[in-house]
Amino acid sequence: MKHHSLLLAALALAAAASLPVMAQTTRVLSPDGLTYLDVKFADGQLSYSAGYRTIAKAKKKGAKADTLDVPMVLDSPLGVYTNVADFSKDLTLKETIRHEGTIKHSYHLRQGKQSEINSEENGLGLVLTTPQRRNGGVIMTVQFAVFNNNIAYRYRFLQGGETGAIVITGEASGFRLPTDATAFICQQSDPMVGWKRTKPSYEEGYIWDEPVTKRSQSGQGWTFPCLFHEGDKGWLLISETGVSSNYCASHLSDATPDGLFTIAFPMEGENNGFGSTGAQIGLGNSNTNANDDMTGYTPWRTITLGPTLKPIVETTIVWDVVEPLYEPSIDYQGSRNTWSWILWQDPSINYEDQIKYIDLAAALGWEGCLIDGGWYEHIGREGMEKLFAYCKQKGVRPWVWYNSNGAWNDAPQCARQAMHNSIVRKKEMKWLRDGGVAGIKVDFFAGDKQETMRVYEGILSDANDYGIQCIFHGCTLPRGWERMYPNYCSSEAVLASENLYFSQGFCEQEARHACLHPFVRNTVASMEYGGTVLQKRLHKEPGKGNTRRTSDVFELATAIAFQSSGQNFALTPRNLTEQPQFEIDFMKQVPTTWDETRFIDGYPGKYIVLARRHGTRWYVAAMNAEPAAKQLSLDLRVLDGFHIESATLLTDGPDGQTPQQTTAKPDKKGLIQLTLQPQCAAVLF
Repeated sequence: MKHHSLLLAALALAAAASLPVMAQTTRVLSPDGLTYLDVKFADGQLSYSAGYRTIAKAKKKGAKADTLDVPMVLDSPLGVYTNVADFSKDLTLKETIRHEGTIKHSYHLRQGKQSEINSEENGLGLVLTTPQRRNGGVIMTVQFAVFNNNIAYRYRFLQGGETGAIVITGEASGFRLPTDATAFICQQSDPMVGWKRTKPSYEEGYIWDEPVTKRSQSGQGWTFPCLFHEGDKGWLLISETGVSSNYCASHLSDATPDGLFTIAFPMEGENNGFGSTGAQIGLGNSNTNANDDMTGYTPWRTITLGPTLKPIVETTIVWDVVEPLYEPSIDYQGSRNTWSWILWQDPSINYEDQIKYIDLAAALGWEGCLIDGGWYEHIGREGMEKLFAYCKQKGVRPWVWYNSNGAWNDAPQCARQAMHNSIVRKKEMKWLRDGGVAGIKVDFFAGDKQETMRVYEGILSDANDYGIQCIFHGCTLPRGWERMYPNYCSSEAVLASENLYFSQGFCEQEARHACLHPFVRNTVASMEYGGTVLQKRLHKEPGKGNTRRTSDVFELATAIAFQSSGQNFALTPRNLTEQPQFEIDFMKQVPTTWDETRFIDGYPGKYIVLARRHGTRWYVAAMNAEPAAKQLSLDLRVLDGFHIESATLLTDGPDGQTPQQTTAKPDKKGLIQLTLQPQCAAVLF
């Protein structure tokens, strides 16, 4: 994009006229010199490997220290399959171009885990052609960006002859890992299965610390993001970003016996069988300044790696390499919303119960109230307009649920044909804007085809015209959307809190999932989980429903650990009188937008200590999912501006069952000593 314009322009010029280059390996180092990418061209094929470098101690005093490579991604293929040529073999490398100097990225991210981002990359570009007579003169370029602890690459196709558009049918792009590595990954579902044929919806279970060669139960591979542990060498996160209406979303295949994962495109049955499994793209113009012609691109494939989990949790790579696709029409803000459906379910979508939840939002000082599926039948438009007016009176902004489209699912919830094309959408958006609605929650999407990506983008673009934010549910992983679409808020794309209501088994595993998502799902994108359940029994009526196993403070900690600028919390009117006042006071002031995120300690699925800053105030969540008590010794002096001596500490007490509020007391070394009972937590702020 604009930060890459010089490199892109060089690639375009090189594609227009260049000389063949012999076989070679090119190394690119990150700005700090500690992350490496090796790109190899040999025998007409392109591949790469990547890792980080360590500085070994000098053998003799005064001698130069040795630099050692730690490989994390082994030799892995590159290339793309198209309808005009196979760009994975028999390639001719025309040009290798290094960007002169470091490329700097500085931008503001309103709804992410960090607000002001400054990152740097070193870039590399390749220009390649194929000998096939049918390729119509199409030229492929590959762009690599190497950041500290992060690597991204994408392809671009340029017009070098009469052909002006191509169909991409698949990619050879792969990630080869050591076979002794372990994985924390979520399987891809079969299409058009599950409740009312609404899958795939990125709501499957994870494997935890299991071999990379383990096959998915569905046989369809694994959804992004994918986290891997390579033992003492460290950690690796693979994902993609920059997916818009111009391409399909993808996932990883099952690994081969030698540890190779490859990019897998959508399944034919997705979107009720409608639409291609590949992508149609127009070709870029090799004679045009690349900054003026942004056609012909694939999404970015991203890799985050390092010896510890810190770069995994703190990565911003998925936003660093994308740009906003349009300007925000208004100054969008974060929102804390009440939400009746999560515990009171379908019967609560009536006028009287929604009044109770609007009153709850007002009592908490929260910004919004989500009116979920069923309003069209049980409240009606006239009733909704009365609720909109009541929200305005109470200083609360409504959010409204919609079904994405009845043509690709059987979900019975109403408002099925209000979001399916721009004509009806804009009429609906005007009605919502006139009612003071802040945002919409659109549910039940149909997979990852390019056809479905166009629906997401159309909803977002039209909503922005009317000053409306968007949350997506039953949906794909957002891929860089917080920056690409300024009114985008959050997506579910995870096995979320609704399963606490549906399954006691899920309640038993809640702590484990909560201590996993900050390392995987939530580190690359906002996550609309719908957490912070303070009722011990999950039902509208006391004494009924599944039993929550986590402590109250654990639930409060999820408000920090789970990042989303729009949070639909699971508090109920009963919480105002049944919970200790300090719990309610915390929920009244906890923010949903963050200026900084710091990883302190943890292991996926076992425990996590995570700090987030809003303005000048730090919030620290320490959560334990292990079956035994966890002893933690925390040095929070690494958090600039955090005053330990005056910090408030929320804990569950020595018994793990008695929530209490105290003042944090550091020991003589300035450390905070905590003992967390199983499924318990501590919060400092």
